[in-house]
Amino acid sequence: MLFNSLQFAIFLPIVFLLYWFLSPCPNGDGAKPRYSLFRYIGGFVPGEVQLKVQNLLVVIASYIFYGWWDYRFLFLIAFTSVCSWCSGLLIGNAHTAPRSNRAKAWMIVNIILNLSILGVFKYYDFFITELCSLLHIHAERHLLHIILPVGISFYTFQALSYSIDVYRGKITPTKDVTAFFAFIAFFPQLVAGPIERASNLLPQFATRRTFSYRQAIDGSEQILWGLFKKIVIADNCAAYVDPVWVYHETQDGTTLIMGAVLFTFQIYGDFSGYSDIAIGTAKLFGIRLIRNFNNPYFSRDIAEFWRRWHISLTTWFKDYVYIPLGGSRPDMSRTISRYGISSAHVKRWEKAIIARNTLVIFLLSGIWHGANWTFVAWGVYHALIFMPLILFGRNRRYTQTLPTWKDTLKILITFCIVTIGWVIFRADSITSAWNYLMGMYHFDGMFYNDGNVSKTLIMCVLMVLVEWVQRDKAHPLDLSRQHILTQAAICLLLVEIIIFFLPETPSPFIYFQF
Repeated sequence: MLFNSLQFAIFLPIVFLLYWFLSPCPNGDGAKPRYSLFRYIGGFVPGEVQLKVQNLLVVIASYIFYGWWDYRFLFLIAFTSVCSWCSGLLIGNAHTAPRSNRAKAWMIVNIILNLSILGVFKYYDFFITELCSLLHIHAERHLLHIILPVGISFYTFQALSYSIDVYRGKITPTKDVTAFFAFIAFFPQLVAGPIERASNLLPQFATRRTFSYRQAIDGSEQILWGLFKKIVIADNCAAYVDPVWVYHETQDGTTLIMGAVLFTFQIYGDFSGYSDIAIGTAKLFGIRLIRNFNNPYFSRDIAEFWRRWHISLTTWFKDYVYIPLGGSRPDMSRTISRYGISSAHVKRWEKAIIARNTLVIFLLSGIWHGANWTFVAWGVYHALIFMPLILFGRNRRYTQTLPTWKDTLKILITFCIVTIGWVIFRADSITSAWNYLMGMYHFDGMFYNDGNVSKTLIMCVLMVLVEWVQRDKAHPLDLSRQHILTQAAICLLLVEIIIFFLPETPSPFIYFQF
């Protein structure tokens, strides 16, 4: 079910009304709910039962939402949920036993199980094809041709983080299976994130939620902004970008540059638009999700970009891969004792280890996005650009201040670097990416114009201006300090713009394929 579809426009209000109809206290004042199912029977039904019923509704709604695409894969997400929930209990019990090594064993079993499922569905055909090509064997009869389940990379990583955090002692394993299923399958962020941590989301399903009118309005405004970025920005950029990529070998450099720039806005509008809709929808249900984008195209270097882009994924790799490998401050004691290196060479070894860790992270990030060598190349590209900032100690954090001319130049350079990376990301093959990038240097005519490019560019500029003005807010359409009439006028204007650009058929989100 797409966020930008008529089905979701019908689905969301129904679930919203049922959800708060089951709420033990929708007014947040401790009084009996006026329109709750438990208004008259609340004295006979414990609050814990009421909460479980509400969580059960979340699970049912989430499975309907996910099964709308293909009901067969409901068994897969249910299997992942059961295995991860059981592993948490087993890890928790093993920690209290004399042999604590069993806790680590259960964690490893769950990791292997989840990654094996992800590997079969997402990477099996790719690696078999490459292996057969290397061995000059016909690959067709060895392929499975399995459909990639939507969002499998997202909910798999969410499940993995739970068992790892339980093993590390950061959270206690939950015995509430309904709350855990709701944590894994919560429909707003199920298929394209943000990738939530159990420490943030799971406790929210374990406590009573209260309806907040202000939070609901704020969530609705964020949903509206997300729809603007998806429908007005991403979909209209795609109308230009897709034909350019189909015929990129015959296009002139100006057209290819315009296509690369518009794809840079397309993927941002598409993915961050989804995140805004997901976070805004969660607010309607009294749930707070983590921020996934923080104005990444205002970054002054590639390190800052990765602190602002797909935050939930970058922090996941940082916490569960980068830091365990040694991070930016590796422990050199074992290396010194093992190889007998002198203190004079410690710095060199440290930099080598940091470079290795950085490369591993970006390689995994590229592979996570899909089974294609272009994603690997995209990861290596960003690692090579990112590495000097870490090795020379320039991986600093910037504050959200008005940029100087020097900062503005850095922002433009970073934007160009990221745009080149998106060309590699968008290409079907390494050869295609190379031909596209080389073609950008040939200026021999005017760029292809389908009649809507000017309007799309104006909307992109509008988006950038709004996000810059509202850069200190939780989201660009945060109008909580504005008069109610001003809020209504801005939202109405945005609705009219969305309707004006609304396509005949809704298009899927780019990150559904990951």
